[in-house]
Amino acid sequence: MGPCVRRDDRWRMLPIASGGEIGVPSRMAPNPSSPPVLFDRALLRVRQRRAAKIGAVPFLLDRVAEDMAERLQAVLRVFQHAADIGTPGDQVRGALAARVTDTASVDLPVDESDALGLPPESLDLAVSGLAFQFVNDLPGVLAQIRRALKPDGLLLAATIGGETLTELRQAFAAAESELEGGISPRVAPFADLRDAGALLQRAGFALPVTDVDRVVVRYDDAFGLMHDLRGMGATNVLAERRRTPLRRATLLRMAQIYRERFTDPDGRIRATFDIVWLSGWAPHESQQKPLQPGSAKASLEEAVKGRGPKQD
Repeated sequence: MGPCVRRDDRWRMLPIASGGEIGVPSRMAPNPSSPPVLFDRALLRVRQRRAAKIGAVPFLLDRVAEDMAERLQAVLRVFQHAADIGTPGDQVRGALAARVTDTASVDLPVDESDALGLPPESLDLAVSGLAFQFVNDLPGVLAQIRRALKPDGLLLAATIGGETLTELRQAFAAAESELEGGISPRVAPFADLRDAGALLQRAGFALPVTDVDRVVVRYDDAFGLMHDLRGMGATNVLAERRRTPLRRATLLRMAQIYRERFTDPDGRIRATFDIVWLSGWAPHESQQKPLQPGSAKASLEEAVKGRGPKQD
């Protein structure tokens, strides 16, 4: 039996988010001013190509493409020139074909010192589906996209984040601690809503908004989940991953712990995927701006006092 996907209807939204750090070990960058190298992007490309060759598992990307088309329907704007940045498939471009006149496909470079190659103020719209989670220098990529957007141009992107694969992370950590006396990094670090909002602000986007779509997928066992991750090209590409093969005993114990801790009443295990959505606009004078401090015409304190209980 294949995976069963369930939508969690809990949505969270942050119109403006503050910064935060992801507490994970990372390899130091060669230059102290450069971002840490968390991901082996050359290995990522190899695994994504292999996944496409053997038969990709597209259900998350299909969901993102459908959702992106719906979100753009709410934007009363004509998009003539767009770029799909880094999406590992053509689902997003296909979903937007009826709405966008011209959508170019732009690869995220393996060597992140290379620029995206987008001319300044050339795009009305930039989109990306499930690519940003494997970028080492995401602030730099977002800044390049912001410069490539025309004034009042829109960025709309979906990335894996939040509590994604928390069950797998916990099961692996418990199995390795029990059998090997320590743990190794196996599940990538993911940004949460506040991280995403802070990155948009840092890159210079106006009116940043982030929200999350939680998807719960159910499998017969942990091996079914790992099969799908291989089909997404999303297995371990951490720069600090262990190079030695995973011990069979550890793998079996992980699957056992996963079943013990994360089984639903029908006997199937669950896996969480949080799709974090980011949107922001290139600044333009027509956009709404926050009021200056002290410019309010009424006092909040007086308004609260005025709503107090009436005295007889």
